[in-house]
Amino acid sequence: MKWVTRENAAVDRIACPWLIRRFVDPQAEFLFVPPEQVNEVARREGATPFDAEGVELGHVAGRCSFESILLEFGLTGDAALVRLGNVIHAADITAEAHVSPEGRGLKAIASGFRLLHGRDDHLKLRLETPMYDALYAWAQAETSGDGAPAASGAPGVPAAPRGGGS
Repeated sequence: MKWVTRENAAVDRIACPWLIRRFVDPQAEFLFVPPEQVNEVARREGATPFDAEGVELGHVAGRCSFESILLEFGLTGDAALVRLGNVIHAADITAEAHVSPEGRGLKAIASGFRLLHGRDDHLKLRLETPMYDALYAWAQAETSGDGAPAASGAPGVPAAPRGGGS
């Protein structure tokens, strides 16, 4: 399935493809286009638009796009994804940075990737995917109650080892 969003991705437009590939559509193909072309490309390519003006999987009812995707695809039962959604919300919506203190760090890191790699959104997605895997593992540990990651990681992602290490 094809998905389309605005080019020059940072937080939400990299986090959403991570979420989609890990939990919704492992074979997803992402198109990053100028904002004014999102709807046209969506129609022409049969792609699902996200994180663009006026789309269902965008900033709706106070949610960031990541949170809209969680809701639309029934992923809110995963406490770690909801926790990760809070971090992404705080990073993506500057006025609501207070929602999660980790959001400020994520915003800084995502901004750094944007500075290093400019408009090469596919490269940013490839390079940042392990970071989102790590954030998800952290969120699993945060929400598991025992401080350790859940027994299994995201689909296709090995769980973090329990105990030991630094």
